[in-house]
Amino acid sequence: MKAISRCVWAMSAILLSAPIVARSQATQASGTLTIAGQPDHATLVRIGGKTYVDVESLARITHATVQFQGSQTILTLPQPAGAQASVPAPSNQPVKTPQLSGAFATAEIEALTQIREWRSALVNAVQNNYPVTENWLGALRRSADAKLQLAMAATATEPDQKTAELLRDEFGSMQQMSDQFLAMHAQVNYIDPNSFDNNSLDQKVLSCARALASMASSKQFQDEITCH
Repeated sequence: MKAISRCVWAMSAILLSAPIVARSQATQASGTLTIAGQPDHATLVRIGGKTYVDVESLARITHATVQFQGSQTILTLPQPAGAQASVPAPSNQPVKTPQLSGAFATAEIEALTQIREWRSALVNAVQNNYPVTENWLGALRRSADAKLQLAMAATATEPDQKTAELLRDEFGSMQQMSDQFLAMHAQVNYIDPNSFDNNSLDQKVLSCARALASMASSKQFQDEITCH
């Protein structure tokens, strides 16, 4: 095919020069043109001491295509065999979805565990009519916040960052509920032990915690409306 290309370029150069040859010069057959490896041949003509080949005949023996556009003649060579080999084949491998990093997933679970302990201590105090004071609730809040900061620092992927924002919201909801019961205790000495039964804020904390735990297990982020 390289030999064909060289010959085609040479012939094209000859053809392009043909119009300047005086029409009055003598024309005579001068043998045939054969391209190595091709069975066909084209007739050569002799004009003014130079040899020419008909462009359509040249296209035929090289299996090319020829187009005439106004004063332009366009010869398009066939594509060499195996030219498509360099084009990468479509991959059948599924596109991998970014996951939570292992370090973040571990830190997330630790933060969730601390928030759960904070909630459990609050529920236990209310249901058993223990004093709800800032002294011990503050210590639980600080422990949960420390774990939250470690999780935030462990973010390495986009799913990590999105999940960390939900984890921050979960901490904020727990903080709000804790403050709610501290305020109630400051006003009255007795808090109804059933206060958590229909507490929408508590349900929000529980639902978000379950969703976050599922994300840590599957290593996949999924937005959870109850966390917002």
